Amino acid sequence: MIKYLGSKRLLVPLILDTIGALPDVHSVADLFSGTSRVGHALKGAGYRVLANDHNAYSATLARCYVQTDRADVQADAERLIGEFNRLPGVAGYFTATFCIASRYFQPHNGERVDAIREAILQKGLPAELEAVVLVSLMEAADRVDSTTGVQMAYLKQWAQRASKPLELRLPELLPQSRHGKSEAHELDAGVAAASLSADLVYLDPPYNQHKYLGNYHIWESLVRWDKPEVYGVACKRVDCRTRASAFNSRPGIAPALRDVVHKARARYLLVSFSNEGFVSRDEMEALLGERGAVTVIERDYKRYVGAQIGIYNPDGAKVGTVSHLRNKEYLYLVRCG
Repeated sequence: MIKYLGSKRLLVPLILDTIGALPDVHSVADLFSGTSRVGHALKGAGYRVLANDHNAYSATLARCYVQTDRADVQADAERLIGEFNRLPGVAGYFTATFCIASRYFQPHNGERVDAIREAILQKGLPAELEAVVLVSLMEAADRVDSTTGVQMAYLKQWAQRASKPLELRLPELLPQSRHGKSEAHELDAGVAAASLSADLVYLDPPYNQHKYLGNYHIWESLVRWDKPEVYGVACKRVDCRTRASAFNSRPGIAPALRDVVHKARARYLLVSFSNEGFVSRDEMEALLGERGAVTVIERDYKRYVGAQIGIYNPDGAKVGTVSHLRNKEYLYLVRCG
């Protein structure tokens, strides 16, 4: 899967163990699905998963990793991936924007992305098969980028991996869960909470000012293929300025989270949140306590790679020190009354 700020890779075993200990949980709604790492693991464990995210790239990841069942697409996906891997590069929007106007990828790989993305568009594929090949392309590009893992900036010197040739691979697709067909949705979290019903709702909302759209704007443009105007050194989509979320706002997050929590249609809630977030542990326990009894599990983790490297300006000079290198991740389990 793609490199991702806030990935729950290390927390997945604990999430599975926590849900697995609950009686009669067969379905889980993941309302902020991100890369679908958690949803993919839940589907693999046999749960029916209802994944949701309002960003197009995340909804596409969910359509691939959660909704799509391996037997339905594998043969066609392998054939298409082989065909796309043989395409020569053709410079277009992606190359001009992310290889020349900026330096996220070397031009030889940007040209391949342009050629493959246009070929996917021309195929007019069914939604699930299209999601699989788009994720294959996204992950191939991620393996040859030149960033620290977020798209707020690119490295001053090329990352070693950036010189490697882009190569598509089949994503790790899963068979259908024993509890039924899973789903992927692209809804506002409040709308999803009110409309998607499951035995348990899992919430992993944005927790501070860092916006996932701004951090992963290239994947949004790659999936939408709307070739938007961009701004700044980072060549962000112009709608990064206008597509705001209350979850990225200190005054807005608590009311937005309370709305989702109260609308959630489930017997259990499981909330993942960091001590770096805008809501303190005491505030979170009080908010969730409005729905039922709360149990808290705490884990200590190393911060994301950018924190380990340090703080630098656009010219590559170190300009500050990182306040801390570890954080706490909380899992809040709510038994709804």
